[in-house]
Amino acid sequence: MFVMKTLILNIPEKLDLEPKETTKFLAAKLFEAGKLSLGQGAEMTGLSKPAFAEILGDYGVSIFNFPGEEIKHDAYVI
Repeated sequence: MFVMKTLILNIPEKLDLEPKETTKFLAAKLFEAGKLSLGQGAEMTGLSKPAFAEILGDYGVSIFNFPGEEIKHDAYVI
């Protein structure tokens, strides 16, 4: 389990963003930037690792962003 912080964002109302969808987008982009592991992204979104890996494609993010050793570790944990 990872320690999580709460972040409050002020987003223009006209964007009509759903909190869960915004969290998934942010987690996917943080994963893409190398700031989150697959496990951290899954926990942040409340999804399993396989489910989080699946939604990455929805945001144009490749699951193969990390060094091979980290991918192997995450694959064994799934």
